[in-house]
Amino acid sequence: MKDAKDCADMTEIRTAIDSLDTKIIELIAHRSEYVHEAAKFKADEKAVRDSARVQKVINSKKELATKHGASPELIGEIYKLMIDYFINEEMKEWKSRS
Repeated sequence: MKDAKDCADMTEIRTAIDSLDTKIIELIAHRSEYVHEAAKFKADEKAVRDSARVQKVINSKKELATKHGASPELIGEIYKLMIDYFINEEMKEWKSRS
């Protein structure tokens, strides 16, 4: 894939973005496998919803965004949404195992 600055037209830009989106979705799917497995290591609902851990993760991803030149606000919102979704999924998984 070309660097963004080396793209000659919108077709090349869109192709590169589509390729990146595929990789992002593959990684989110892979992350979700770990979330589903995490439920078996949690003793109770409080452990699933661990708000201190959630905030720590969001803060660390915002720092990582800054390091890589991405918007920390955007990354914080994305991770909040993703983590909220995964907590709900993990809670379902945890309850089905209880």
